[in-house]
Amino acid sequence: MPGLSTDSALLQPIEIGTLAAKNRLFMAPLTRARSNDDGTPTDLVVEYYRQRAGAGLIISEATQPSAVGKGYTNSPGLHTDAQQAVWAEIADAVHTNGGKIFVQIMHAGRISHPDNSGHEAVAPSAIAPGIQMFTKEGMKDIPVPRALDTPELPGIAAEFVDAARRAVAAGLDGVELHAANGYILHQFLADGTNKRTDAYGGDGDNRARFVIEVVEAVVAAIGADKVGIRISPGSPAGAISEEDSWGAYGSLLGALDGLGLAYLHALVDPGAEVLSRIRNAWSGPLVVNAGFERELTPAELEELVSAGPADAVAIGRRFIANPDLVERWTIGAGLNEPDAATFYGGDARGYTDYPFL
Repeated sequence: MPGLSTDSALLQPIEIGTLAAKNRLFMAPLTRARSNDDGTPTDLVVEYYRQRAGAGLIISEATQPSAVGKGYTNSPGLHTDAQQAVWAEIADAVHTNGGKIFVQIMHAGRISHPDNSGHEAVAPSAIAPGIQMFTKEGMKDIPVPRALDTPELPGIAAEFVDAARRAVAAGLDGVELHAANGYILHQFLADGTNKRTDAYGGDGDNRARFVIEVVEAVVAAIGADKVGIRISPGSPAGAISEEDSWGAYGSLLGALDGLGLAYLHALVDPGAEVLSRIRNAWSGPLVVNAGFERELTPAELEELVSAGPADAVAIGRRFIANPDLVERWTIGAGLNEPDAATFYGGDARGYTDYPFL
């Protein structure tokens, strides 16, 4: 394929908060399940992110802010000193190779199992997702979560704040708050999973309230320039249903747009009408991720950035298989094919052994 021109919109620098990203090809958050069972990343994880420092910004895999927030086996955490110490190694490895990295903070909420976390799952409402998940003993039904009492909510927000402070202390460039894909913040936004009758349930303003409070608390702790947020309006991931697929998001973006966040990361079909709504409601940097349904070509990605509505794009599977993806696209080189059998869990195979040019 032809390479990107030197004046390609994808290769132009962009300011993300106070951070200067060297290009607009960001690495999307990708669960890879290579951390220890206690959530401490391994040396392999350090090497994995070091290899991919050519991305304009690496957005790390989903990382739990507490033991209760853990969803999956071998996912990383950022709530202990041991975990923080390895994240500091990751930050140093990425920075040494000229890259930038935000860590994605994700509390799984109801998308969890006691076999994985050692705890009962919590959520806005006691509604089971009706799906199975992988546990140490194989696939199991996800149980009904415990509905959080109103006085507990500041404690959940404090977990996000603690993880964000640890991220900055570890030398990471910032955090992305995961309010997408069916996890706890998304569960508050969605009318299908939030049936609360207090101030955090009901209309769109109320369903957005907790997410706004989490963002504001994290901003107060580490600064808005180090905070991004990810949303996926209308996405069914995590067995989410959103009959009112915009109400809470209009309230959310209306409250967040003036805070000066580093970016908004939208996981949406680029052809969907909701993307125009997001762009109209958001004046800051907008990162668009087209999701799993179709991989956009470099030309399509360039069109998203050069003609709008995106300011940058997030790429997933192609960064898994091509640690030097930006270089390959720049010169028009062929790509390695990702090995789906090694996406989740395992060793270096399909993780840190993909060849560079």
